[in-house]
Amino acid sequence: MAATGDNTRPSRTPAGAAVLQADVTEAIRQAFFAELAECGYGRLSIEGVARRAGVGKPAIYRRWRSKQDMAVALISEAASAYLDMPDTGSLQGDVIAFLRAEYAALTDPLAKAIIPDLLSEANRNPALEAALLQTVRDPRRTRAAAIIRRAIERGEVADTLNPDLALDVLAGPLYWRLAVVHQPISKEELVQLAHMLLGAFTCLPELPGHGKSGRATS
Repeated sequence: MAATGDNTRPSRTPAGAAVLQADVTEAIRQAFFAELAECGYGRLSIEGVARRAGVGKPAIYRRWRSKQDMAVALISEAASAYLDMPDTGSLQGDVIAFLRAEYAALTDPLAKAIIPDLLSEANRNPALEAALLQTVRDPRRTRAAAIIRRAIERGEVADTLNPDLALDVLAGPLYWRLAVVHQPISKEELVQLAHMLLGAFTCLPELPGHGKSGRATS
């Protein structure tokens, strides 16, 4: 116990503050996703994850305060693996790269198993929904917004393009195809979809009060 130099009581290292073992954390991570895929979020429990991971519940509580904290942390960590959206130098290249990354994310076996359940649970659980929006959706949307911003800066699309709507259009068709109607899409169709999106972004009607450059006229 370290001296404080005054009459106050020295602080103790809090229980559970020992260095967390990476192999235990990884075992918990794998157990969590296995339980989530098998049971769904509603039936998932700290006890079940601990049992599958071969650890005690205190090992989980040393890392996360609750089931929701564990879920949000691990899901956002997994989602971050698909956040890389490099600048290819053109809107066409950026859109194709984005669609390929989204395809990889949406066809990942784990994602296919857990996304529908998480969406359903989020509709019933406002706290979970808010946490997932903040830690999963918002970072991905921020990265994707760079595609639209770069296209405007290059002059590839008009600066009247609504970025929020453009992001919906960018992500929506592929998600609908793979996650909602469960239809496969070929590499050739992925490129076709990219060209359709490019057409939607570059063929905007002129807005009232704007000239051909897309900037407001006086």
